[in-house]
Amino acid sequence: MWGLKAKERKGYMKFLDLSYKIDNGMPVYPGDKEINLEKIAELNKDGYESITYSGNMHVGTHIDAPMHMTEDDKYICDYSLENFIGKGVLLDVRDQKEINLKDEYFKSIKENHIVLFYTGFDKKYGEMEYYEDHPVISKEMAEFLVRKKVKMVGFDMPSPDRSPYEIHSIFLNNNIFILENLTNLDKLIYEENFSVFAQPLKIKAEGSLVRAMAVFQGY
Repeated sequence: MWGLKAKERKGYMKFLDLSYKIDNGMPVYPGDKEINLEKIAELNKDGYESITYSGNMHVGTHIDAPMHMTEDDKYICDYSLENFIGKGVLLDVRDQKEINLKDEYFKSIKENHIVLFYTGFDKKYGEMEYYEDHPVISKEMAEFLVRKKVKMVGFDMPSPDRSPYEIHSIFLNNNIFILENLTNLDKLIYEENFSVFAQPLKIKAEGSLVRAMAVFQGY
């Protein structure tokens, strides 16, 4: 299948990367520690390559688990993989400073969906405006998603809210994972059927870096 030319392939699965590259100098949330990738061994000197990572779990594309902002004591490594895989639904919410509930969402969003919000704000990634002026999710919208029992929400922005992080609390207190700093959501606008894979590291922490992707039928 993979040897066929693109125009000859029908019905094959397409994989869309929704993640940012982790690298030195990458943007971090204001006040957070910058990451450091340091080469500690080189092939021509030591006979092997080795690089260490220093940084927090909330840089680049990452997931917040309930422990991040609630009294839940369950580490992200303790959740089953099913929590991070599911049918996706994309909401085109560009040019909205506050993302509110719409009648159409009652039909399009179902239990266990992974709901992705396409704000277009990833074009500001790396600028201070990305962190200071991003859109926010309304309380009504967040509570609706809780009632719908979605398993995860994702955004092409750094957060669904700002201090005191009420929306974070609504989601996390109801075991809805938060997937932040997505990119390439514009490529899903015309995809009605896709799945989202956003498995975290099996790490004893309150969140994790992820390599998030969408999978859908290619033509």
